[in-house]
Amino acid sequence: MIKKLLCLIVFACFSVSNAQIVINEFDSDTPSTDDREFIELKSATANLSLDGYVLVFFNGTGSLANLSYYAIDLDGLTTDVNGIVVIGDQLVSPVPHKIITDNIFQNGPDGVGLYLGSTSDFPNSSPATTTNLIDALVYDTSDADATALMTALGVTSQIDENANGAQTTQSIQRKNDGTYEAKLPTSGFNNDGTGIPFNGITISVPVTQVNEGSVVNITFTTQTPVSSNLSFTFSLNSGSINNPDFTGNTTVFIPTGSSSFTTAITFVDDILDEGDEIAIVKFGTIPAQYNRLNDQLQFRVIDNDFTVSPWGTPLNPTYGNVTPTTPVGYYDLLEGKSGNVLKQAIQDIIANPSVVHAHNYGDIETILKKSDQNPLNSNQVWLMYVEQPRSKLDLQETGVNTGKWNREHIYPQSRGGFTDGTSSQADGINVWQPTSADDLMAGHGDAHHIRAEDGPENSIRNNRDYGEYMGPLGTQGSWRGDVARSLFYMACRYNGLSVVNGNPANTTVGQLGDLALLLQWNQTDPSDDFEMNRNNFIYTWQVNRNPFIDYPLLADYVFGANFGQPWFASLSNTDFDAKRIVLYPNPAKDNFVITGIDTEGKIEIYSTLGQKVLEQDFAGETTVHFNLASGIYMARITADNAVVVKKMVVE
Repeated sequence: MIKKLLCLIVFACFSVSNAQIVINEFDSDTPSTDDREFIELKSATANLSLDGYVLVFFNGTGSLANLSYYAIDLDGLTTDVNGIVVIGDQLVSPVPHKIITDNIFQNGPDGVGLYLGSTSDFPNSSPATTTNLIDALVYDTSDADATALMTALGVTSQIDENANGAQTTQSIQRKNDGTYEAKLPTSGFNNDGTGIPFNGITISVPVTQVNEGSVVNITFTTQTPVSSNLSFTFSLNSGSINNPDFTGNTTVFIPTGSSSFTTAITFVDDILDEGDEIAIVKFGTIPAQYNRLNDQLQFRVIDNDFTVSPWGTPLNPTYGNVTPTTPVGYYDLLEGKSGNVLKQAIQDIIANPSVVHAHNYGDIETILKKSDQNPLNSNQVWLMYVEQPRSKLDLQETGVNTGKWNREHIYPQSRGGFTDGTSSQADGINVWQPTSADDLMAGHGDAHHIRAEDGPENSIRNNRDYGEYMGPLGTQGSWRGDVARSLFYMACRYNGLSVVNGNPANTTVGQLGDLALLLQWNQTDPSDDFEMNRNNFIYTWQVNRNPFIDYPLLADYVFGANFGQPWFASLSNTDFDAKRIVLYPNPAKDNFVITGIDTEGKIEIYSTLGQKVLEQDFAGETTVHFNLASGIYMARITADNAVVVKKMVVE
C-alpha cells in the first residue's frame, strides 16, 4: 500500500512538472524568405531546465502525413527570468537561445509536439503520438484542417497563422487562457507584454566587406543608457580569421549613463593568398539583465593577393594556352572505329572499372572551387548560365539561395535517375569508390557534368531540356558548347543515359534533349582554355577525361552527321593555330576580312541562339560581306581539316 501511494505521489509531481512548459509562440512563415522563423516555449517558473525534452515536427498532409520530418533536442537549455526560451535561425531578434538552420519549419498544415525524450526517440518519419506528449500545436497558413494529425496529437483545433490575412508578418501566440491568436511576433518576450524587461545590445558594422589592410569600426549599442558600467568581450574568430589576422581592442566598455562603444579593428595585409574570409563578430558573456538583439554579425575580408590565370573566362575565351594533360595513348582505342563501336570504345576508356574513381556529391564542392575558378580572381568561381563570377564564400548552405551559388547537374538528377545517390559529406581525393558504366548513382557526383551556378538560376532551369531552357535573357550563351560536351560525355559514360532529338517530357528518365541543338552548340561554342583546364583538374580526381573537350569533332562521329564514318585523332588537327586567324575589323558594320589562312576554307556565322545566318566558301585572305542586325555572333571557320570559332560583333 505504501509502495503504491509513493508511486502515485511521484506520478502526480511528475505530471505537475510536465504542465509547467508549453508552446508559447510559433512563426512558420516570414516575409524574409523563411530566414526569421522561430518557436518559443514558456515555463510557469523562471530558469527551468529543459533537459530531457524534445520538439518534434510533423507533416500534416501528403504521403508522409502524421510522420515527423525534424526534431530538436532541448538538452542544455534553460528558460530565462520570464520563463521563456526561443529556438530559431540566426536572423531572429533577440537572438534565440538555440540557433538552427533557416527554412526548417514547414508552413502547414503541419504540427509540432513537445515531448519528454530525445531526438533518438524520433527519427525522421516517426508517427505522431500522445505518448510522453507535453504540449502540441497543429497550424496552417490558410489551409484545410489536418484532422488526422489533430487526432494523433490530441488537439481539437488547428490554428491559422494567416487568420488576419498576413501570415508572413504575424506569428501564432498563446494567450493566458490557453487559446491562440495571430499577431505581430513577440519573440523573447511575454505575449501579453508583461515580465522583466531586458536592455538589448546591437552590434553594427558600417561595411559588408573590407580589404586586407583596412580599418573597420565595430559599434555596440544598448537600447537604453546603462545604469552601471557595462563590460564584456567579443571575438572575431571564424575558423579562417584568427588573432594574427587583425589588431585592435576586443573589450567593450560602456560607462554609466552611456549607450554605445566603438572600437577600431585593423586587418593585417599579408602577402599570402588565403582566399576571401568571413569575420564573425560574436558576443562573449553578457550580464543577465541584457540580451543580444543580434549576434555573429558577418562581414568579408577581401584578400588582395588573389592570382590571375593566363587564360580567359568563358565570356572572353582564349584557346591554346592550356595544354591537355591527356596521358600518352589514352585515346588509342578510338582510332579507326565508327558508329556504336566507337561509342563503346569511348565508354571503355572513361568508365574503365580498373582505373576510374567515383567521388561523392560532397566532394563536388571542393572540386568546383578549383575546376570552376574564375580565371581573373582565384577567390571566385565562374557561374555558368549567368556568365559572371561569385565569391567562393557564397556557396549555398541553407534553404535560401538568393545571392548564392550551388551545384548544377547538367544532366538533372531526376532525369538521370541518380537523385541524392551519393553522400553529401566530403571525404577527399584519396577516398573513392570503384565504378563502371552500370554505376548510374556515380552520376550524382560526377564533376564532368556538374557546374557552379547561381542558385535562383539553377532553380529556373530545374530539370528542363536544352532548347526548352535557353539561359537568362541578355547573356551571350558562352556555356552552350560546355553543356553539349558534358551531355555527350554522360551519354557515353553511363548505360541508360542518352541525348535525343526534341524535348522529351520532363518526367522522362534516361533521356535528355535536344540533340540536334546540342550538336549545333558544340560547333558554335568550341572547347576553350577554361574548359580544358577544367578537364585537366577533374582528371586528377576521377582519373577520366571528357573526350568531347579534347576532341569536339568527335561528337559528330558518335551522335551527328559523321556517324558511321571511322574516327581518327588527326581529324582534330592540333597544329591548326587558332591564334593566327584574324577577323577584322571587329566590331564590323557590313564586311570583314579573314586573314591567317592560305588554303581553301568555309566560314559559317551563327547567332547566339545557334541559328546559322551566313555561310561562304573562301580561299586565302578574303573579304566577307554581310547584312546582319547589330549584336554578337560566332564565326565558325573550317580549314585544313580543323575548326576554329571566333566571336564577332556587328555594330
